[in-house]
Amino acid sequence: MTSVPFSAAPAEPSTLHHRRIRSFVLRQGRMSPAQQHALDTLLPRLGLPFQPAPIDFDAVFGRTAPRVLEIGCGMGETTAQIAQLRSDVDFIGVEVHAPGVGSLLKRVGELGLANVRVIRHDAVDVVATMIPPGSLAGIHVFFPDPWPKKRHHKRRLLKSAFVRELALRLLPGGHLHVATDWEDYAHEILATLGREPLLENIAPGFAPRPGYRPLTKFEARGLKLGHAVWDAIFRRR
Repeated sequence: MTSVPFSAAPAEPSTLHHRRIRSFVLRQGRMSPAQQHALDTLLPRLGLPFQPAPIDFDAVFGRTAPRVLEIGCGMGETTAQIAQLRSDVDFIGVEVHAPGVGSLLKRVGELGLANVRVIRHDAVDVVATMIPPGSLAGIHVFFPDPWPKKRHHKRRLLKSAFVRELALRLLPGGHLHVATDWEDYAHEILATLGREPLLENIAPGFAPRPGYRPLTKFEARGLKLGHAVWDAIFRRR
């Protein structure tokens, strides 16, 4: 498994919370009784309410450790697996959809994980106001919504302005790891990250899937059908 570097550095506050176009649409997904129970019982303890002020990570987790931001946790499978493997790292999961938040909390509770906190809010707002500059050892954006129709490409999350803000939140040597199974979005992401002067690619192009990113059931099924997945991993200069 690759090591996760960390330290700290200041930067100017962000104005991304003024963004108008959102990268998601809130859907009325079905909530299972188990997910609802996890929301009711675990969110008060493991959830962080959105606030227009930086998080004191040491106070939240009760320790000093490297921190990784997981943007778009989906149903929580990957976030929970990584957090279980890396008990020495604290993870902040950001997800807007209630069933996904409930599913992640359910997994965290079943595994007894103490190194995960969850924010149910738009990741752009969270990064802009809650994540201190130079505070993260890593940022994971696994399988963001590709918005496949051309007229919707403007909704894609990883635009230059947001990538810049993500880079500012990383420590020197910290990593930004994006994975997608949409080829055109993969090349767009690689180009966008490559244009950010604060970041450098760790590979000549796309990187092999590192051991710390679990192979989900959905991804494994896609690979059997011949679907490719592209990983872009960049390091903060």
